[in-house]
Amino acid sequence: MTKLTISTLTLSHFRSHRAARMELDGRPVAISGPNGAGKTNILEAVSLLSPGRGLRRAAADELARRPESLGWKIRAETANPFHELETSAEGTDSRQVRIDGKPAPQTALGRILRVLWLVPAMDRLWIEAAEGRRRFLDRLTLSFAPDHADVTLAYEKAMRDRNRLLKDMVQDPHWYTALESQMAEAAAQITANRLHALSRIATAQAGAETAFPAAALSLTAPEGEDLPDDLAPALAASRRRDMAAGRTLIGPHRADLAAIYTAKGAPADQCSTGEQKALLISLILSNARALAQDLGSPPILLLDEVAAHLDQHRRAALYDEICALGAQAIMTGTEPGLFDSLGDRAQSFTVAEEGGLSKVTPA
Repeated sequence: MTKLTISTLTLSHFRSHRAARMELDGRPVAISGPNGAGKTNILEAVSLLSPGRGLRRAAADELARRPESLGWKIRAETANPFHELETSAEGTDSRQVRIDGKPAPQTALGRILRVLWLVPAMDRLWIEAAEGRRRFLDRLTLSFAPDHADVTLAYEKAMRDRNRLLKDMVQDPHWYTALESQMAEAAAQITANRLHALSRIATAQAGAETAFPAAALSLTAPEGEDLPDDLAPALAASRRRDMAAGRTLIGPHRADLAAIYTAKGAPADQCSTGEQKALLISLILSNARALAQDLGSPPILLLDEVAAHLDQHRRAALYDEICALGAQAIMTGTEPGLFDSLGDRAQSFTVAEEGGLSKVTPA
């Protein structure tokens, strides 16, 4: 199995890091340091080497180091194969991407690096609103189908145009037909991509030797609604209701992700906090296993404070699975001791705040 990894990571005026450079050798990376030192900022930088707004979903102008606000830049080199990836923004400008020295769309990043992450904010995934689970599902789906971002953008653009007609109380059906046709075409691909991703996760969970529980995942609609197979006629039939609401009330933007803790037969939202965390870790590991099978290389894993809520046994089991997978996992924790069971299987770094700046040093 080949192993595409990040070999160097350079940050310039990004969040708390005025300048930082990390030389990586492909092993898992353990980053320790006190809260607020800038550990998560490193993970966020790596997450921006994939399409989208990163693990904090921040706008480009929120990422520059304060108070300078000079703009920011993230640069990385990969190995097996070699690529130069760069993303940056100046002032209030939108984020720019360059791959191997040439301008590129964000979506092109997903064809080079597959990046998965788990952050503490996701611990509430199973009990928060459906929007968060859709984002989680679409990140999962994007890892298998990089074109998922493009088709989702096409759907959202057509839906915004349709919503504008609805708010303006436009009655002429001809204005709607073309937009609804575009939405239906994109919706069919979005749903197909999502179902394929769920199928790959299920296959990767089956037969896997793991210390983490399996989850049965399904795509659902809000209570009392359906996910129509052909969206165009459903949208046409729903115009009057949608006009009253001022927005589109059916379609893949209303879908939800349901999870069942398989061994207990319990919905994820009824499980304990520890069980919900274990299910999330299980899904990330299954996603990584499936990608390794499909692509011949495991993805980059970003695991923020993942060890803090695991007992010693589960922590060691997680590290063993990461190493068996061969993934370059970049992990953070407040104490170096959280990573003791990794031993020399990992590179270690410390992050400390000095004079208002984050400083990264090999441990």
